[in-house]
Amino acid sequence: MKVFGIAGHSGMGKTTLLEKLLAEFGRRGLRVSLIKHSHKDIEVDRPGKDSWRLRESGAQEVLLLGASRWALMHELRGDAEPSLAYLLSRIQPCDLVLVEGFKSGDFPKLEVWRLEGGKPPLWPEWPGITAIAGDGPPLADAPAWLDLHDVPRLADWVLAHASAY
Repeated sequence: MKVFGIAGHSGMGKTTLLEKLLAEFGRRGLRVSLIKHSHKDIEVDRPGKDSWRLRESGAQEVLLLGASRWALMHELRGDAEPSLAYLLSRIQPCDLVLVEGFKSGDFPKLEVWRLEGGKPPLWPEWPGITAIAGDGPPLADAPAWLDLHDVPRLADWVLAHASAY
């Protein structure tokens, strides 16, 4: 499996870009999975539902299977967050895994950055940023500058720079 990251401050358009890239890769016939790392506490099921009640009762993992999807929820219960390598070992075989988060991870990333976001770029502080995608004038010292709206070119960049992890 190849791995490539999408990085950027909150509100810069990472999710919007990921949606567009996933559609583009789908048109190209690629199987793509996604790992999103959040520092916030997440809930994937609703309070009161059976899966939530069983998780809250102490189950380490709850696997929920329905007519059109299945989901595995794992409770950390104070354990350290697993590494990216561990999470990747849990992903089914595919052509590409896109990763949002894991800022200190040593894998190639594309930063989504907009001047109007009011925050400095993450590059060069974050490791692995191979290019910056933006919708304004390029940063003078960027490793490479890509047009945020040129999704086919961005997809080409991701595929060319993704690496085995």
